[in-house]
Amino acid sequence: MNASFRLLLAAPLIATLLFLGGCGPKAVSPYAGGGGGGTDSTTGGNRMGTISEEFSPGMDGGGGGTEGLDSTGRGGSGSLYGDADQQSDAYKREHGRSSPEFKPVYFDYDQSRIRSDQIPSMEHNGMYLKNNPSARVLIEGNTDSRGTNEYNLALGERRAVSAKNYLREFGIEENRIRTVSYGEERPLFTGSSEDDYAHNRRADFIRE
Repeated sequence: MNASFRLLLAAPLIATLLFLGGCGPKAVSPYAGGGGGGTDSTTGGNRMGTISEEFSPGMDGGGGGTEGLDSTGRGGSGSLYGDADQQSDAYKREHGRSSPEFKPVYFDYDQSRIRSDQIPSMEHNGMYLKNNPSARVLIEGNTDSRGTNEYNLALGERRAVSAKNYLREFGIEENRIRTVSYGEERPLFTGSSEDDYAHNRRADFIRE
């Protein structure tokens, strides 16, 4: 068998090996979090979930859809003012768990729209951020205990996002605002009266 014949036989084998080598598994970058349409897509930082602000129409017009717990993607740092739970009921009704610089905002049952009587509180919070351009805020969305845990996490997120969008329209840069939902998981009032429910349907504003 001469050399040219051996080369002719070997050529298909070499071509097959080269083709298979090109189809082998490709290296995939490690998952770094995030995802398309993230709620706080401009906030930067480490994201750990795929949260979306693109809600489908829901019961309150704010959307139903699927949402995650924490639109910051950081799992939620929690209120910096947890000692609010140790304060008087009168204090808690006025301040919620918000930082002293801010005012909480309350919502109607199963709603995420900013009520007209809560606009002064939103404007107060917006003015504080405008007058303190280095300040950042974490908005914590809360619900009362009625409804499923999953639904209330989504509703709390819609409330936090609604407050965030108000601040954006007020002129506050989006990268200064984070949101998190606690749903029904962190009630400030543990009773079952309508007053207790009403004061748990709340967005708190935490200075960061």
